Amino acid sequence: MAFLMSIVALAIDALLPALHIIGNDIGTTNNSQNQMLILMIFLGLGIGPLLFGPISDSMGRKPVVYMGLILFIIASFICVHIQSYEWMLVGRILQGIGLSSPRTMAISMIRDKFSGDYMARIMSFVTVIFLLIPMIAPAFGKIILDTYNWQAIFYIQIVFALLIAIWFWKKQPETLRNINRIPFTKNIFYQGFKELMQYKNTIGYTLISGFITGSFMVYLSASFQIFQEQYQMPDEFPYIFAGLALAVGTATFLNGTFVMRFGMKNIVTVSLLLFLLIPLLYISLFYNQANPSVSILIGFFFIQFFAIGFLFGNLRALAMEPVGHIAGIAAALTGFISTIMAVPISSFIGAYVNNTALPLFVGFAICGAFSVCILAYLLKSTPKKEITN
Repeated sequence: MAFLMSIVALAIDALLPALHIIGNDIGTTNNSQNQMLILMIFLGLGIGPLLFGPISDSMGRKPVVYMGLILFIIASFICVHIQSYEWMLVGRILQGIGLSSPRTMAISMIRDKFSGDYMARIMSFVTVIFLLIPMIAPAFGKIILDTYNWQAIFYIQIVFALLIAIWFWKKQPETLRNINRIPFTKNIFYQGFKELMQYKNTIGYTLISGFITGSFMVYLSASFQIFQEQYQMPDEFPYIFAGLALAVGTATFLNGTFVMRFGMKNIVTVSLLLFLLIPLLYISLFYNQANPSVSILIGFFFIQFFAIGFLFGNLRALAMEPVGHIAGIAAALTGFISTIMAVPISSFIGAYVNNTALPLFVGFAICGAFSVCILAYLLKSTPKKEITN
């Protein structure tokens, strides 16, 4: 499950050191256009589950994973061989649609087997392994870029996808039992959406996930620009990126233990408050000023991402908890909602990250404030006994 999800990280993070070179080759003129090469894959990740989720509830999880990987490979060849900005965007969207299948199916397959805090525990350990890829992907991408060219990064992604597909085929049994399969009809999406909307907690935690993901995506798309142009540290970037990914990984690993002791909702509450307070502190210290020293910036990022590490798995588990009986369509719809929220949020905030990193922290603060308000509403409307479970 971790490696199914990790293909997404490889497709995003390994490309970061090559964005400016790809931009030169395909004729982009500014950093905002280069950022779109990252953001468009997220658009595909949001659209794809609407197709793959309902099919998986009918056909099973494994065939849908194969469909997605085949589409990803085709899209990778488009990115390599049709070198124009418009076709690169098309290829990245198609890559995202293809990768949405293994990403969504991994969550659905975990929900098929587990629930509650134990599902959050499994998600945490899966995410820890998954986060090893962002730690090494930029350095890996830079080595390939320096040794060969940016096209080779896409070829390595194809090889990685094929190896995981073979491993998945040989080792992973189907998790969707025949008794739980839903006949595929033209109304399956409408019926699933109608049922999903009845679960207030699912919608609420999905909206929070959208705000957190959107603000984090700004960092993913603008991080190389910040450290290359604002701090003149392109060679150090892969190591900085890896260190900050370690913050998310450490928190996610600890969450696997803490969630069984303290519960998902309590951890999400504390982490969201930290997610909001850290950017507010940064804004109060550096508003209308130049960037602080790189060590201070990394310190703020590290604490911010440490909070995020406690949020990703728990928010997804909380959203999926009431809808295990429609796990495929539910994972699809919740993924679609959070991603479709995240893409415009990140595009809007990212356009302001030019001379300083301050707009990124303003985005963190705004998204954190909305998330805290939604969480307060959910906790207020949830019986106290449920909150402590």
